[in-house]
Formats: sequence, C-alpha cells, structure tokens
Amino acid sequence: MDLSSRQQPEWLSLTDLGRLYGVSAVTCGRLLSAAGLRRNNGDPSRLALHRGLALQPHSRGHHRSVLWHRQGCGVVLEQQGMQPLAHQRLVSQWADLLEALVQGATAVLTSAEEMASELPQELVGEVNQALQARGSSFQVASRLRSGAGPRPAAPPAPAAHAADPRRCG
Repeated sequence: MDLSSRQQPEWLSLTDLGRLYGVSAVTCGRLLSAAGLRRNNGDPSRLALHRGLALQPHSRGHHRSVLWHRQGCGVVLEQQGMQPLAHQRLVSQWADLLEALVQGATAVLTSAEEMASELPQELVGEVNQALQARGSSFQVASRLRSGAGPRPAAPPAPAAHAADPRRCG
C-alpha cells in the first residue's frame, strides 16, 4: 500500500468520491447507478453491499448518508471512463512542459524530445491527445520496450581537430 492511499479515507460520501474525479455528487451517483451499485432512492444496491463497495445508510441527524469505498468505486468509475483529478493534472502538466519546450523556453536547457523520453509510457497517449487539443504539432513517440538495459547511446561526434596541436579553441 502506498503512502497516498493511507492518507486518504477509505470510505467517502458521494460528494467526496465525486470530487476525486472532478464531478458532482449527482454525476457520481448516476455513474454508480449505471454500474448497478446504486438504487433510484440513493441507497446502495445489493450488488454494492455484496461486493463491499458501500456501507448501509446511517443517520446523521435527519439525513441518511451512504458511504462508498474509495478504491473499489474508483475502479468502477474508471471503467466508465473517469480519471482521477490527480491523473488529469499530471497529463496537463506534462503537456504544459512539452509545449513550452517546443516553443523554446529559454530558461530550460533541454529539448522537448529529451524531456519526452522521461514521460511514463502509460501517459504517452493522453499527453499526445492533450497536445493535439492545444493545437501543438509536437507528439511524443511511443517507445517499444525490448529486453533489459538502456537504449544505446549515439556515437560521439568526431573531433575534427583533436590531433592538431596548434588549435586551442
């Protein structure tokens, strides 16, 4: 278990679950309903209870509140095309960086191609889509991972005057 999952509560209200994905409680509820986990009255379905994805409603004053399992419901939401905001931000930040490098950010001493080689492979498609949506012609090349070991380095450029003792600069 990673540190971030220990810091977040395991059980969330529909509002808090939706916030993780940048959607309202209503939208989140509709998605859970579409997956068969929520009934029309807002209560969890038998399927949700059986899978341990929801806790029975409990009373908070005069309101009944259902709690939803963060990770289990997250899997269901992601199967329906939702992405956590943290993931969306990461894709956006990579697209911002690569776009700035393509445009020639003077404060950075690396190229877009060099930086793109550091992009996690699982983000390549989404970052390319984000760049394309911004009108950027730059696209990150997909890397095929073969065997172990790093990619071979390019051979060094020949030193044309290395043997000429008269040349100093």
